[in-house]
Amino acid sequence: MSSSAFHKAFKEITFDSPLQYVKKIRLNKAGYFMSQQSMKAYMAADKIGYESPSQFSREFKRYIGRSPA
Repeated sequence: MSSSAFHKAFKEITFDSPLQYVKKIRLNKAGYFMSQQSMKAYMAADKIGYESPSQFSREFKRYIGRSPA
């Protein structure tokens, strides 16, 4: 399967590109860490692989609708 065919098939099933899908999974996981495990936002960002807490904060707010703090 070509890369473009994979992306098209993936988007038909998930309604997101592979990158968007992975980002949503990571941000949901960070939300879980912060709400269920009382983890600080910068620690959750680091745990899911973000190097920049400010980038994490922007993307979290864009996806979840509120700041991670």
